[in-house]
Amino acid sequence: MTSTTQKPLQLVLLGINHNTAPIEVRERLAIPTGRLADATRSLLHQPGVREGLILSTCNRVELVTLQEEEGQLGLLRFLHEYFAVPPAELQPHLYELRESEAVRHLFRVASSLDSMVVGEPQILGQVKESYSVAREVGAVSGALDTLLQRAFTVAKKVRSETRIGASSVSIASVAVDLARKIFGTLQGKTVLLVGAGKMSELAARHFVQQGATSLLIANRTLERAARLAAEFDSPRCKTEVIPFDQLYAQAARADIVLTSTGSTGKLFEPTHAQQFLQQRRNRPMFFIDIAVPRDVDPGINKVEGCFVYDVDDLQNVAASNQADRGREAQAAENIIAAEVNLYQQRQQQREAVPAIRELQRDAEALREAEMKRTEARLAAVSATLTPEQREAIDALTRSLTAKLLHSQIVALRGQLDVKQGAEE
Repeated sequence: MTSTTQKPLQLVLLGINHNTAPIEVRERLAIPTGRLADATRSLLHQPGVREGLILSTCNRVELVTLQEEEGQLGLLRFLHEYFAVPPAELQPHLYELRESEAVRHLFRVASSLDSMVVGEPQILGQVKESYSVAREVGAVSGALDTLLQRAFTVAKKVRSETRIGASSVSIASVAVDLARKIFGTLQGKTVLLVGAGKMSELAARHFVQQGATSLLIANRTLERAARLAAEFDSPRCKTEVIPFDQLYAQAARADIVLTSTGSTGKLFEPTHAQQFLQQRRNRPMFFIDIAVPRDVDPGINKVEGCFVYDVDDLQNVAASNQADRGREAQAAENIIAAEVNLYQQRQQQREAVPAIRELQRDAEALREAEMKRTEARLAAVSATLTPEQREAIDALTRSLTAKLLHSQIVALRGQLDVKQGAEE
């Protein structure tokens, strides 16, 4: 009978985010929702990777894996091959976290403590979406599944036990706040939303709340644009659907253009901006681009009268919101620190259980063998044990075995406690 020994697995997280890489780097690794399953399958096929998940948002691309001792090189190779980005261009922006540090990071991400806007609610849904895709393609099944389920529980605990999510803030709301600061007021302003997804819906709600009186909505799928327009149409804010093939003919009507699409190429180029300015008789036009990859060519900033803000520009606006949430963020950090320790303890206890059980099985087998030998010797001299005597001897030997194993089991658990202390 042959047996195969599985190599020890490590939890490894490799990624870039808004703190380590500018948008021009992040957008090269962005994965559209429709390609996430394919990318996850490709990650799972990397040498040594046993489980894996990819989180791709406007602010981060992270690979979370359980893998054999392949280390960063295997994941870096995946990024290079799948996205055709040279490793040398990625390495200055990458971070790699292992074991407890990876657990802590994942808990913080799910709880929106690592977001550009601390407390924004969208990130947890994005993590869950990545998890669903990974499960569907068979990339998450064992220990990584357990970790992600715990991350969801921790995020819920942070939401319920702190006010980190009070007065809900998002990238979309920060974008609208920026527009209001630019104009002083949004009363009488016309806003063009390009894209009709969740971010555009959030932006529409905030624009209406801030006093915008006209919303134009353009989307490749006309029905989605129509649904969004119907939701926000009111006496104080008129909405209008712009067919996507009329986007460039109608865009000049807008004072503010907010884009949030899944386009892989630029929707607005400098030549478009020049045409818009002519139609607007040089009245200024503002583009707020919250898409990754970007919808708006940054070269439009060079067109006099046009101004472009992308998700990285919103970080300065978001910083003021984070200051107000400092106390709640610290309370959330304390919860996460305790949850990481608890998770590590549970994992280490799971590691100890097989060793302890094997020790107990070996001792029990030895005890039973000795009992049989003793009975055989008694039989040889015509002595037999009564059931009561056998039960007493059985209890005695079990007690002795337990006492002899006690110090070894305590030592095993002690080694794990030492290991845990060293990791902390």
